[in-house]
This record gives sequence, structure tokens and C-alpha cells, in this order.
Amino acid sequence: MRLENILFSHSLSQPEKTALICGENRLNWGDLGNRVRSVARGLAARGIGSGDKVILYMSNQIEFAEAFFGVLATGAVVVPATTRISPHELAYFQADSGAGLIICDANLAEKVAAEVSVGAEIYTVGETISDFADFSCLRQSGTTPLPPIPLEQDEAAILYTSGTTGQPKGVVLTHANILVCHGYMNAVEWGINGDDIYLVVSPMAHRAGMGRMINALMLGGTLNILSRFDPDDVLSIIEREQVTVLGLVPTMCRMMMPVLEADPQRAASLRRLAVTGEAFPVPLKERLIALLPNLEIVSFFGMTEAGGVTGLMHREQFTHAGSVGRPCPGVEVRITDEDGRDVMDGEAGELLVRAGRPGAFTVMKGYLNNPEQTEAAFSDGWFRTGDMARRDADGYLYIVDRKKDMIVSGGLNIYSKEVEQTITELPGIADVAVIAVPDDVFGESVVAVIEPEKGAVAPDKNQIVEHCRQRIAGYKKPKYVLYRSELPRNATGKILKRDLLPWAVAEITATTDQAKVAS
Repeated sequence: MRLENILFSHSLSQPEKTALICGENRLNWGDLGNRVRSVARGLAARGIGSGDKVILYMSNQIEFAEAFFGVLATGAVVVPATTRISPHELAYFQADSGAGLIICDANLAEKVAAEVSVGAEIYTVGETISDFADFSCLRQSGTTPLPPIPLEQDEAAILYTSGTTGQPKGVVLTHANILVCHGYMNAVEWGINGDDIYLVVSPMAHRAGMGRMINALMLGGTLNILSRFDPDDVLSIIEREQVTVLGLVPTMCRMMMPVLEADPQRAASLRRLAVTGEAFPVPLKERLIALLPNLEIVSFFGMTEAGGVTGLMHREQFTHAGSVGRPCPGVEVRITDEDGRDVMDGEAGELLVRAGRPGAFTVMKGYLNNPEQTEAAFSDGWFRTGDMARRDADGYLYIVDRKKDMIVSGGLNIYSKEVEQTITELPGIADVAVIAVPDDVFGESVVAVIEPEKGAVAPDKNQIVEHCRQRIAGYKKPKYVLYRSELPRNATGKILKRDLLPWAVAEITATTDQAKVAS
């Protein structure tokens, strides 16, 4: 069962219903189906077919959905990339995936062309840029049938996620992976359907934003697309379009509270709020429900590789507030010790996930071009999440630590190793440790603790931040840069990051207090 065929079915059964809204632009289901087919014909005319890779380096807009499903309709595979990553990072995605065609925002085209060393056609969305073909060139009219797609071509998307080694890994997701999670499980568990009006505020190139797009378009609903998150814009769209389903990360909820508290009636149409990305604080839940008593909150724990793993329903938000919920129906979990043995309820261990054969339901097919890491990620068919968890007697799961060296800021995953490797490219740095400190708005903030080379002048904070901005996504750059003559290490020389945390918090607090006094 393929995603584009479900979209085509809705376009035939309800052609006049509005499918997509972005600002002043609206597209009904009949026109959406026609546009997707025309893009597929244009791609096929340029040699794109079964198993080929096409990169979408685009901000949220109607053309993203059009291109996403147009690529799938040729049998090719979408490689979505949020515009928050740098063109330098995108070049790795292109080289690793072998993508021969890139569709990107016009303002990014020249930088992409400068970074991409392996030949690839570049098409721009937005203003026309000389030396680059416009996305409209891919729309090809006609009724010529597309070549049939081989049954064995089940891959739909490759999402790149940074690994603990710092090298991005391409997560291969099948049509079934995406459809089962966002087209069926979410619908059943959350009670959403084709009558709902959805709003996506997260990047549609990210798994969370893609999930909301798939929710709406696989269920036959109406999807409102916000190009850039702004609290007042969110409430304006909810009020004007009577949005019923919204997905957010807690950071966005915090940012929306002032405008929501000023006039909660603007969001009275909301009936479902899906929250993911980090722990959802109880006080924030209480404030939301007090303002919107008809709103039901569902929070969930998921991963790019494993899809939705657990869910916490509205009635459980306060009875089990610290939990990530119980396993989604059909998802099996184990909690094991370092020897692979199941631990007792209440004990912590690594969380393992299984949902049938990899690629068949919710768990990824594997890592692209990386059989060694794919093999290491699975143990007898169980995906090793790298998260440390415990389970209570009622089956509720609690994430107690990260086995992987990862920071979650604003609902986005940041792997410390990637930031460390980027910083150590600079001269005058003997070593660096990247850790997370609590942040009232974003949940966690990135801190880089620098150990300068003996006798050398280490780069200052502005130089470090700017270098990171050029090499990796902006949200990964450190918010704080601290310096120590020596980083704490154990007997084998491994940096003791746990020992750095209280010191870093104290240093940041002292600096903040001094700034307040000075002002």
C-alpha cells in the first residue's frame, strides 16, 4: 500500500474539498491530485524513477507536499531536509544518498550549488533565479500513464539523523512505516479523522511535521501549513480556519502561553493537541487545560527509527505525569541490562522496540549504505533505542537517562559528538565537551566547555558560534561557551561529563547574576 495512491483516492472522492492552505493560497483535493501527477510526469521525463533519490530542501509550503507525493508517484524516494541545516550538511546527504535532483528554496540555491560536489540538478521554489530551473518546470501536463512501480520498491523516505559518532545516518522508512504510524495508529489512538482541520507548525521535512502532514492527507482532512512558527500567527490561523488538531513541542507551548492567556477563545476550536519532543511539564499542561477545557492532550515518545513507541492519553496526563505512556498497540518493548537480559519492573535498562519485521510496520527498514550500523542497531529483530528506561507494574514507561549522548532543545535532537567534532576543527583547542543545561524555554541548551591547547590562544565564543553556524544547523550551535584549563577525566582518559554539569550550571548562573547586577 503506497502513500500517493491513498492521496489520489481522496482527490477523486472529494475533489472540491480544501486539502491545503498556506497563507492566502488554497488548493482543493482535485487540484492537489492533478498537481502531484504533473510533478511525477515531469520528474519521470527527467529520468527519475523507481528507487532514485530526490532531496527536498524546502521550508513549509504547499509545494513541499506537492513535491513529496510527486516523487513517491514515480517510485522514487524522498530525502527531506529541514532548511535549519546548513548547505554543508546537505552536501553530505546528497553524496551519501546519491540524489540526482534537489528541490530547494530559491534563496538557498547558490549556497547549495557551491557545496554540492557531486553533480545534481537543482530546481528552485519561490522567486526565479538565473542559472537554476524553476520548480514549475517539473509540472508537466498530459495524461500519459506513469511507468508501473515494482512491488519490491517499498522505500518512501530517507531521514538523516546525527549519530553518536557525529556522522549523519540515513534512516530508511518504507511506505508502511509512515502509513501505519501516522495514517492508522494515530487515527485510532487519538481519535482524529478526515473531518478534522489540521495545522502543522514544525518543519514538514522533520519527522514530527511530516507526521502531521501525513495525518491530514492520509485521512482526507484539511491541512493548514505555517511557514514559520510565530505564536500570534498560530492563534490567528486556529481562529480563522477553526483548526481542530495541532501538534507542538513543549517549547512552542511555552512561547504561545502569553498570547493564548490574553484571549483563549481564539483557540476554542481545538480538540486535540499532540505533544512530543521532550518532557511535558505538568504546570504547563494545567495552564493549557484551564484555558481550553474542551482540549484533549496526547503526548507520545517516538524516534525517527522506530516511529511512535508509547502514548500517554489525556486521562493519564496527571495520573502518570512523569511517564511517556504505555506502548502503542502492536508495539512490543523490552528493558534489558548490558548482558541483554530482561530486568524486573522498576529497574532501569536499555529500551528495545519491536513491531514485526523491520520496515513492515513502524520500525525502520535500516540505515542507508550502512549494514554494520544497521546490524548493531538490532538485536534479534529488536531495535535498540539507546534510551534508558524503567517500567512500572501497570506497564507505564519512564525514560530515566540517555544511553546516547544526546541533547533535546526545543524538541530537536542534537548529538554532542557532532558539535564537538565541529568545534575541534578550529585551531587552539585541545579538547571540548558538549553538554546540556536546563533551559526554561527550550528544555535544554547546548554548552561547549573548551580545553585550550597549552600555550595557544583558543578562539573566543563569537568565533566558535559563528564556525558552528557555518558548518552545522543553527539550532545545534552552543548557547554558552565556557573554558577550563583541563577537562575532568577518569583513569582511562574519558571526559566525565556528569562532573562538568554542576560546574557549568554554577558558572552560567554566576555570569547571569553578574549581568543583572551590572544592568
